Amino acid sequence: MRRVFLDEARRVLAAGLMAASLLLMVLAAGARAQDPANGNGGRPSDAPEQSQPAPPSEPAGAAPAPAPADAPKLKKKGDKNTDTATQNAADQPVWDPLRAEKDMQVGHYYMNKGDTDAAIDRFEDAIVAKPGFAIPYLYLGEAQEKKGQKRLAIKSYTKYLDLDPHAEDGGKVRKKIDRLYKEVEKDKK
Repeated sequence: MRRVFLDEARRVLAAGLMAASLLLMVLAAGARAQDPANGNGGRPSDAPEQSQPAPPSEPAGAAPAPAPADAPKLKKKGDKNTDTATQNAADQPVWDPLRAEKDMQVGHYYMNKGDTDAAIDRFEDAIVAKPGFAIPYLYLGEAQEKKGQKRLAIKSYTKYLDLDPHAEDGGKVRKKIDRLYKEVEKDKK
């Protein structure tokens, strides 16, 4: 009986795989027919060829056209790093967990390299890309603490604990917050 069940399951699986592969072939053929790169510009093969007008050429000695207003500016030496994933890509969705994970990886890279400003930017981008995700706040707090931004680090650590009140490292983070509060009070005097 078990053997009969297994044989039937194999037949059903094989039929499903064949149907899926047939569907993929049909979809791929449809995509190829509409692909302008396939040489016919997305037209059916029996459609008459249409000639494309040549782009107008600029007269010799003419000044180059000005760059569009939204063209990226060249970065000069000494400019502050304003290149962040969320500011440059308005077309990207706000909630993007994969981008948040990548931002955290890159932020760790910058922390290990010693570039805390870049790390802070990436951790902030991760927060924007995946709101409600606690881990970036922890890493942001560490980067801010390393940079000497004690008040901001307290806020980040507190937000981390608000989002994940049962965090395994919650006790350590609470001790960091207490220590930072004491240092801020000491700095006031």
